Amino acid sequence: MKIIVLALPLVLALAACGNEPEAPPPATPAETPEAQASLPAPDEDLFTEVFANSCDGAEPVNTAVCKRAMGADNVTCEYGLGEDEYLRHSADLTASEDGTEWVLADPEAICAEHGATHHVDS
Repeated sequence: MKIIVLALPLVLALAACGNEPEAPPPATPAETPEAQASLPAPDEDLFTEVFANSCDGAEPVNTAVCKRAMGADNVTCEYGLGEDEYLRHSADLTASEDGTEWVLADPEAICAEHGATHHVDS
């Protein structure tokens, strides 16, 4: 008799399994947004190229480290010029108007800071 009394809660618990209502199907969005193409993460080589193409007459970039905060539109790069091994300078990169490449966010100011002129494509 004790076995039946002790087993009764277990039997009732097992009987209740499988009686849960079925979950509703997941809602399907009317339109799935297209995935936006993203630019590659800038590295030292890419920043060196962007800087050289933007600032005529500036010393070449010797070292650079670029960081992008999660969800940010801009990338901040710290860099050293010429023989300088320290990251003494900072510049922001942003996507070009057509979104196909990285460009200096404020090229006139960055180039002027280094005694260079901003190169503008004609």
